[in-house]
Amino acid sequence: MGINFTLTTKPLREEYALVYDTTLMNNFIILAINTGSTSTKAAVYRDDTPILELSLSHSAEELAQFGSIPEQAEWRKGLIIEALKEHDIALDTFSAIIGRGGLLQPIESGVYLVTEKMCEELRTTHRQHASNLSAPIAAQIAALCGVNAYIADPVVVDEFCELARWSGIKDIPRRSIFHALNQKATARLYASEIGRKYEDLNLVVAHMGGGISVAAHCKGRAIDCNNALDGEGPIAPERAGTIPAGDLVELCFSGRYTQQEIRKLLVGKGGLMSLMGSNSARDLSLRANAGDKEAKLALDIMVYTIAKQIGQMAVTLKGEVDAIILTGGIAHNELVTSAICDYCRFIAPIAIYPGENELSALAMNALRVLRSETEAKIY
Repeated sequence: MGINFTLTTKPLREEYALVYDTTLMNNFIILAINTGSTSTKAAVYRDDTPILELSLSHSAEELAQFGSIPEQAEWRKGLIIEALKEHDIALDTFSAIIGRGGLLQPIESGVYLVTEKMCEELRTTHRQHASNLSAPIAAQIAALCGVNAYIADPVVVDEFCELARWSGIKDIPRRSIFHALNQKATARLYASEIGRKYEDLNLVVAHMGGGISVAAHCKGRAIDCNNALDGEGPIAPERAGTIPAGDLVELCFSGRYTQQEIRKLLVGKGGLMSLMGSNSARDLSLRANAGDKEAKLALDIMVYTIAKQIGQMAVTLKGEVDAIILTGGIAHNELVTSAICDYCRFIAPIAIYPGENELSALAMNALRVLRSETEAKIY
């Protein structure tokens, strides 16, 4: 089947953000799905070439009709299928469907076949997040297509070394929750570009977005990282970062906040939101460049904590670091990246790969399975 697309940045509908350029022919055609809190993103790839990218925004009013996140699955699936039909992409075109992994039990890195057991766990887990919808939606669309559905490198990838699992309280182990998908994909891209294998390198990778995770990658395994989901580690646009424990205890028992409100201070209203009332590092950079000293100070504080976290991860690698990689949306911000380089360039060379690149990372992982470069695991 041949479907011609011309290059354009004008969406056919207001809620679609489209980027496409090439012709659907033979080879492997992959649909990647990434469900977020207020949007559903999807992309069609022919091998490693993007054919179509969609960003479907969801208003608060639309989401309010559902009593829980799992109830949104059928509706979001319908939006994806409708968008594909509008671009004349038939479901029998696809070789595989791959979705963003959700909050499963800790697993090793890799590509996993989506099973009913996985979908049921994502539907019923008490840790509900929009990312939990991607695998069930991928499985449902895959069933219509007659192909397999996969996930790859979910945030719960756990390759910790033994020492990284312990905190100073026996009943509170440290957990591996980080931006595994983009970190792993970007690390592999860097390795490929320098003619090396990811499994042969020691890397410190910092994903910088609304949350910030920094991980030590030792010969293909992320042996330590901060728990970005719960706000541990660096100060981020919406995360408080690691804060003084004693003062947090006092705040929890002050009577001023409920448990849910405390959690919101740590994740959602913390970090730059608390310091400046804004979660936009870009806007704060513009203000800083215009002479706003408070905006500059807030960014300096965030950068300082990111650099310290990079230093910690370098220590876990005993200083044997081949490169530091900066990625995520904030990696577009030259004010931030140049400041991090000033702190950290003594450790190792620094490579910058702006953007989250999650849809591309998903598609490339599916392609590795289709090309028999790796084998899909069973959860």
